[in-house]
Amino acid sequence: MTQSTSPEQLRWTIDGLTIAGLAWGPRDGHPVLTLHGWLDNAASFEVLAPLLTGCRVVALDLTGHGLSDRRSEDATYLIWDDVPQILGVIDELGWADCTVIGHSRGATIATLLTATMPERVRSLVTLDGFMPGPKADAAFVHQMRDSLRYKGRIAARAQRHFSSVEDFIARRRLYGVSAQIAERLAARALEKTGDGFRLRSDQRLFSPSAVKLNAAQVETVLRALSVPVLNVWASEGLGKQDWMIELKALAASVVADLTSVTVDGHHHVHMEPGQAPLIAGHILDFIARGRPSAD
Repeated sequence: MTQSTSPEQLRWTIDGLTIAGLAWGPRDGHPVLTLHGWLDNAASFEVLAPLLTGCRVVALDLTGHGLSDRRSEDATYLIWDDVPQILGVIDELGWADCTVIGHSRGATIATLLTATMPERVRSLVTLDGFMPGPKADAAFVHQMRDSLRYKGRIAARAQRHFSSVEDFIARRRLYGVSAQIAERLAARALEKTGDGFRLRSDQRLFSPSAVKLNAAQVETVLRALSVPVLNVWASEGLGKQDWMIELKALAASVVADLTSVTVDGHHHVHMEPGQAPLIAGHILDFIARGRPSAD
């Protein structure tokens, strides 16, 4: 049995920024907040969310993505920048705490949120992502220089433009996203113009981060995870990369309560109708495990 597939459209104003989102399920259901990946949007969860029966699932367009506001011209899009607004949304929803589900970049943001504010997170689910690969300390200056130089190029570059939705879909397919998945993301990713479509995502999201976490900081975050954690990996996704294999081994040794499963598919496997029910089953079992038994 699934919930209605037609989501509610939601908006909040947090720290002067409009944050847009979608919601499924009963308002008194188990609270679940979902965070999408880089250049995706809340539609990333349109397949999975209705399968999480008994849950109130709220999916955000993170700042600079989808229908949410861009950050001010002097601001950045580092992986910790969204955390204050995410906490603000949780407050607006009236939730003391919730299960947080993050995909890819959203998984990293969800992990940082969980490590730093465990009293607001009941449990954590990551979808083909966890923490970024650590950066060597010696690369600090080069990383910042690369970011600053790229920022100048971004400022002079026109917003990405597509002649049609099909053009956008074809471009996303070059990066391993199926046509069906790209089409699902398109409605919130594109803005109609007189001669086609403009990408809504902030150009600055393409810029390298000025600062990246080193190995000690990544380990510190993992050790700070004090709530139950479920990692869901795609068989053909990020988990195959050497740096992620090392990170998974580290997490297995330092995260107190960690469950890891692998499902067949690519990086956006949670958007694949054939695999989403399997992933939903893993998540629902995981959530049920953490609920107190009835008296």
